[in-house]
Amino acid sequence: MSAEISETEQQLQETFPGGRMTKNALPADINFIICEGKGSRVLGTDGKWRIDYVGGAGALILGHAYPEIVEAVREQASKGTHFFGLVNDKALELAEEMVAAAPCAERMIFTTTGSESTYYAMRFARAFTGRDLILKFEGGYHGNHDYSNISVAPDAASNYPAGQPDALGIPDGAQGSVIVAPYNDLDAAARIIEEHKDALAGVMLEPVQRVLFPKEGFLQGLRDLCDKADTLLIFDEVVTGFRLAYGGAQEFYGVEPDLACYGKVMGGGMALGAVAGREDIMLNANPGIVGDSKGTAISGTLHGNPLSAAAGLACLQVLKELDPYDDLRKKGDAVRTAFQEVLDKHGLGIKVIGRESWWQFFAGDKEPSDYADFLNADMAKTKALDVALSREGVFVMPNTRRFVSAVHTDEDLEESVEALDAACQAIA
Repeated sequence: MSAEISETEQQLQETFPGGRMTKNALPADINFIICEGKGSRVLGTDGKWRIDYVGGAGALILGHAYPEIVEAVREQASKGTHFFGLVNDKALELAEEMVAAAPCAERMIFTTTGSESTYYAMRFARAFTGRDLILKFEGGYHGNHDYSNISVAPDAASNYPAGQPDALGIPDGAQGSVIVAPYNDLDAAARIIEEHKDALAGVMLEPVQRVLFPKEGFLQGLRDLCDKADTLLIFDEVVTGFRLAYGGAQEFYGVEPDLACYGKVMGGGMALGAVAGREDIMLNANPGIVGDSKGTAISGTLHGNPLSAAAGLACLQVLKELDPYDDLRKKGDAVRTAFQEVLDKHGLGIKVIGRESWWQFFAGDKEPSDYADFLNADMAKTKALDVALSREGVFVMPNTRRFVSAVHTDEDLEESVEALDAACQAIA
């Protein structure tokens, strides 16, 4: 380990718990501090540029420092960085665009993060139905509040529908109000929904769960089951919103939820989230009826912040004009195909999975369709490959999904293929 990296690691360890901000972190010898991003690349304080497939956890569909977004933020900053109490003009414009874009959106509210969005969506569902239970899917990530930190990454398959808390500090009451089903198993979901329908406020899922895409009929099947049980279907579109299609998974799959949660792309790389949905549900968030038995409360200092709204509006305007979705699919296909050729050449028994702009390495016997398939996979092998790839100048977080952006180039792919070839040799 070089003195420079050792000094960097020491700085991190003396500042952050464990020296990290996420659990899917790079090892100390290749960890780096980002100081700049441009297009498809990030610059570390070590002076090295790296090809970036993390993309702000999927938020940066247009890459880093996209000119229109930078200019929108700069212009808004000159007019004011924050207002509170009244709606600002950029927030209104962005809200109108989102209501027009999302099939389920008759009304919407802003939040600051995707985690807040899922938290409030659960509250809205409980307030509207008068019931407490939320059904989520094993391996699904809905942020880091108490109701979402259930069976995100259990070390064994759940004893459905009981979930497992993923962290200390989660009250028994929170754990008891969330039940779990296996993703992509409509029969299991049907049994659990039927058994708990009298207490079930809503069914929440990522339409694309991490890197797992839904089986044909799964989303529509859930829509039908929720209608039959008179409960709400909630799409967590924090990742899929404006990435899978402009209208998100709702548009892509033709299935309309009752509520949808947003973050990431809609903020253009700034801190912003939203909940959108049916008018009769969303009107319970009307500040004028807070305290009423049918009302619910939502407020946040930075909700609809004008800087974030300006960035988000600029991002969506570019996406509407550019319409990059076919190109993103082609870039994703190119990455998956080229990487698979390298992996096959080295005989590592690793597959490149994903669709559209998603990709990830997987070492298992079959194409994964639920979280249990990852429990049965060789995660140590794929982590070693991810670390080796990062060591070669391609920034990925170990054992998580990653993305291509609208600004990744053929040159990026060529360099990535060379880096993967070297990484495969390193772990062979």
